[in-house]
Amino acid sequence: MFIKLLFLFIVVPVLEIYVLLAVGNTIGLGLTILLVLATGIAGAHLAKTQGISLMRRIQQEMAEGRMPAEELLDGAMVLSGGLLLLTPGFCTDLSGFLLLAPFSRAILKKWLKKLLSSMLASGQIQIHRG
Repeated sequence: MFIKLLFLFIVVPVLEIYVLLAVGNTIGLGLTILLVLATGIAGAHLAKTQGISLMRRIQQEMAEGRMPAEELLDGAMVLSGGLLLLTPGFCTDLSGFLLLAPFSRAILKKWLKKLLSSMLASGQIQIHRG
């Protein structure tokens, strides 16, 4: 767990700073700032539209008496993608767009389902029913 947190709070920001500086040196400070702002705005809009669409699907599934498991997983990915896009930096933006775009989200969701299934089977995660 410590290694994951170290990566999240040290390696990712250092990588983001490096990429921002490299892009800034290539296209200039003003365009770099504009690009970061544009991706944040585009990401917020995309997260909002994907989130609204997803909420409708969740409501429809529940109205039909089904558990919206796929939609809830999509929702977690859309929320994570939106948060990543609001974080300044190009690496987090790329990760956020991958989580928000339906075609790449489907691929990532398939991988995540396998990961969660194996973690459940090995006892790394447990489900308690009250």
